Amino acid sequence: MANLDIVKPENLVYQKSKVLTDAVMHYCPGCGHGTAHRIIAEVIEELGIQDKTIGVSPVGCSVMAYNYFDVDFQEAAHGRAPAVATAIKRLNPDRYVFTYQGDGDLAAIGTAETIHACNRGENITMVFINNAIYGMTGGQMAPTTLLGMKTATTPYGRDQKLNGWPFQVTELLAQLPGTYYVTRQSVHTPANVRKAKAALKKAFENQKLQKGVSFVEIVSSCNSGWKMTPVQANKWMEENMFPQYPLGDIKVDGELVKK
Repeated sequence: MANLDIVKPENLVYQKSKVLTDAVMHYCPGCGHGTAHRIIAEVIEELGIQDKTIGVSPVGCSVMAYNYFDVDFQEAAHGRAPAVATAIKRLNPDRYVFTYQGDGDLAAIGTAETIHACNRGENITMVFINNAIYGMTGGQMAPTTLLGMKTATTPYGRDQKLNGWPFQVTELLAQLPGTYYVTRQSVHTPANVRKAKAALKKAFENQKLQKGVSFVEIVSSCNSGWKMTPVQANKWMEENMFPQYPLGDIKVDGELVKK
């Protein structure tokens, strides 16, 4: 007869990272922000840097990131996260500092801060969520909105003659001498989640090298802003976003990747 006093350890397949708080996330079902948060938290936990990490989030859907990560966090004005992160990292060079921004923030009102922080080669990690729309403020056109894409401010679709071209800010930043690692990933499938997590881990580890900015773009859907179901949004993203914003490494160890 089995000894009932012997308790076998549970064979855990997965558990929530201790770097995430118990706060219920406010993101819409199907949004990539929640998955991006999860893998960032897992990277911080696996690297053992929870007590040395400082995050910076500005205005937008990511504004409440401080509520979900159990690390030190600083709010920033709209678009100014790279400037705030610069000050934090220079004052605390032994800390792992990262920004978490959307396209309406990083590639619009924060363009100057983004470009100059990258050009200076600040030793920070920048996480850029690109869903090609202003998600929080009403679904307006963003710099990254695709041609022909309908938004609250382009109801007939983005017109190049009127609105200009979609802004491929990540390719632009890769040209700057201060960027050391630049990559574009997604989190819409398990395989892509694993690739994105590996990219984020590299981006955090690079801070020890003091070689400049590590920049990780994550192409994401905004099914509420796009007026689609999560499944439809992922399919639309694959068919329309990825041709404009192709996934993969753009710059590794300070060298542009040859295509």
